[in-house]
Formats: sequence, C-alpha cells, structure tokens
Amino acid sequence: MNFSGKNVLISGGSSGIGLAIAKLMASKGANTTLLARRKNLLEEAAQQVKEKHILDDQQVSIISSDVSDFDRLQASLKATKTSYDILVNSAGIIKANFITDVPESTWDAIIDVDLKGTFLCIKEVTKYMVEQKGGKIINISSKSGKKGGLWLAAYSSAKFGVIGLTQSVATDLAPFHINVNAICPGNVFSTPMWDLLDKEYSVKLGVPPEQVRKIYVEKVPLGRGCTVEDISNLAVFLASSQSDYMTGQAINLTGGQEVH
Repeated sequence: MNFSGKNVLISGGSSGIGLAIAKLMASKGANTTLLARRKNLLEEAAQQVKEKHILDDQQVSIISSDVSDFDRLQASLKATKTSYDILVNSAGIIKANFITDVPESTWDAIIDVDLKGTFLCIKEVTKYMVEQKGGKIINISSKSGKKGGLWLAAYSSAKFGVIGLTQSVATDLAPFHINVNAICPGNVFSTPMWDLLDKEYSVKLGVPPEQVRKIYVEKVPLGRGCTVEDISNLAVFLASSQSDYMTGQAINLTGGQEVH
C-alpha cells in the first residue's frame, strides 16, 4: 500500500483518530493535509507527522477551518489549490444526555459537525474527484451508528446519518470510480473524546469515573477497546487499490460487540 504522490485530506486531523490516520498515511508516502478548527493544535499535530512519518519530498499541510461552515470551508479548500485523491471525514463531537435534558444547542452542534460537516467536505472535495474520475472517501461513523446508545440521541442520530450518507453518495459516485465507505469503531479510549465522557458516563451508569471503561470493555467479546491503530489500519486498506470493489459499506470495528 504505497500512497506516494497521493494527496490526502483528513478532517478532525489535529488529534485522536484523524491524527493517527494521518501518521499512517504519511508513513506510506501520502502528502497529508490536516483540517480542524484550532490552528495551534493543527501545528502541533503536523509537527508530529513530520518528525517521524515522512520523507524529504512529502508535504504535510494544515487547514484551519470549520467543517460545519460551508463558505469558510470552501474558501479554505480553494485556497490550497489542491485536488485530493483521498478524503477522510473524522471530525466529530459527542455529548451524553438523557433525552429530556438534551439542549437544542447540543443537538445542533453534534448534527452540524458529525453529519453536516461530513456532507460538506464530501460536497466540496468530490468536485475534483469527479473531474479526475477516481478517489476514495472514508467516513468515520460509530457502533452508535448501527445501534442507538443510552443517552446518545444526538450522537447516534448523526452517526446513523453518516451511514445513510455513505450509502447514498457511494451510489452517486460509483460511475466515477470513487469508493465511499464508513468505519464504525467501538469505544476508542485513547481519544480526547473519551476523556470527556468518563464523567458523563459515570453519572449515566451510576459508578465512579475510574470504573466506566472497565464496564465498557466487559461488553466486548475480544476483551479490549478499539485503538486508533485499529482504525488507521482499516482506513489505509479502504484508501488503497485493494478495496477497489468495496463501496457503500459501513464496517464494524468493535471487537465483536456489533455484528450487523
């Protein structure tokens, strides 16, 4: 899986899943662009990629923008004057609330970033993929996109939506040899998202925060959480020519916890 000469755009690329995918893509030769809102985090992430994962002739770039703001996103992408061969939609946020306690602002924010942001990135980047008649799009959904989760009405709705979007866009783009697939990870404890969830889930489950992850691991047949490396390995496969006959799929990566 050699991505030399390929241009990869990764939203949510400043940390967690997005950054892990960027590192692995870069290690296989890709020119990598990280997209996120906070420029300082992007600069730190880009430095991590540069230090260990690229050759002298590779490029690592950053775009500070908001995936939920189409005008700003479009202007930022046009300014790079780059056609992307691979798009990874990893930007996402989560909040856990009992349904009657979900603020409308929280609902809007999660739908805007997790679902609308995925749509807007596809909408803009796909223009160039259609022109070149080829490309790979990888959307990060969740096991919560396959089965609704307790206190996760907004997040599950957004991630179910990402799967529907994946299926529809895959059909639209198949004539142009553009593959569109989704990854549905289980609990990825090493991400900043989970650092925030421990306290919320301790209230939800009625246990101390330090016991939350143990409870979630016990639900997994393979007996561990999902890692960013697990996700990166699958993303690289989906971005490669080895997956050319796969499109419209939402692939479980849950250690057997979710199987449909």
